[in-house]
Amino acid sequence: METVTVAAVQATSEFLDRDATVQKVVRLTKEAAGMGARLIVFPETFIPAYPDWVWRATAWDGPFEALTARLREQSVEVPSSATEELGKAAKRAEAYLSVGVNELDGGTIYNAQLLFGPDGEIVRKHRKLMPTGGERLVWGFGDGSDLDPVETPFGRVGGLICWENLMPLARTAIYGKGVDIWTAPTWDNDENWIANLRHIAREGRVYVIGVCTLLRGSDIPHDIPGRELWGGEEDWANPGWSAIVDPEGQLLAGPLVKEEGILTAEADAEVARAARYKFDPVGHYSRPDVFTLVVNDSSKPSVTSE
Repeated sequence: METVTVAAVQATSEFLDRDATVQKVVRLTKEAAGMGARLIVFPETFIPAYPDWVWRATAWDGPFEALTARLREQSVEVPSSATEELGKAAKRAEAYLSVGVNELDGGTIYNAQLLFGPDGEIVRKHRKLMPTGGERLVWGFGDGSDLDPVETPFGRVGGLICWENLMPLARTAIYGKGVDIWTAPTWDNDENWIANLRHIAREGRVYVIGVCTLLRGSDIPHDIPGRELWGGEEDWANPGWSAIVDPEGQLLAGPLVKEEGILTAEADAEVARAARYKFDPVGHYSRPDVFTLVVNDSSKPSVTSE
């Protein structure tokens, strides 16, 4: 099993501008690859932006409706020219590229994390199972069909999005499918989030890549409807707090706060697997005679008409 350099890219989206944000991902992917990274992770719904207004505006009214309409217009269809550009970036980098997008499917937007392989193809698409609070006003719900990790030359890569990572049964389901490197793109942003990353690493005996978007009031373009919802330069909607953690729960890089940057660290799947002799949540510590978990891994039924 190969040792791999992994990267967490903490950056600011080109707010509600899909094409410009895709180009920023392309540029930063090249930069991370130049640092030796072969697994490069961007934040939750980085393209075209995290919908921060769900915490700032009244639903279905004024700025909220206008901002959500702009989000829908700038969201990413899978496949599309946007995913083609991202795939080309992964291929040029000879790396696995994990990017959060607002995925438009029909009339619904989903919070999705896309994982591109070094051949440029999408090898995993996971939709967030449970949007939190106001997020439910703009995002649909995912299902259990896309939880499987992906086999790579350097171990099995999987993970969850933001507060899905606080769901014990969701974590256990993925542990049970076998995972060595855990991606945790998020909007959460404080010391408690770092504690969560360290807990997952120690619980699952996995490397954890936690990565968050930066956003200040000054990052909102003047032509965005409802810009008055954000304050000035020091209105930190999100200061970051990205980090990379080893399978014993120790910080390898970060946390990175209030600045753009690329965190890197070395990950060795054999180290993660060897650590499970101490604690394996789905192995000798699982007590299947006492506990069972049933996962519905089918997709949602299609709507058909006769």
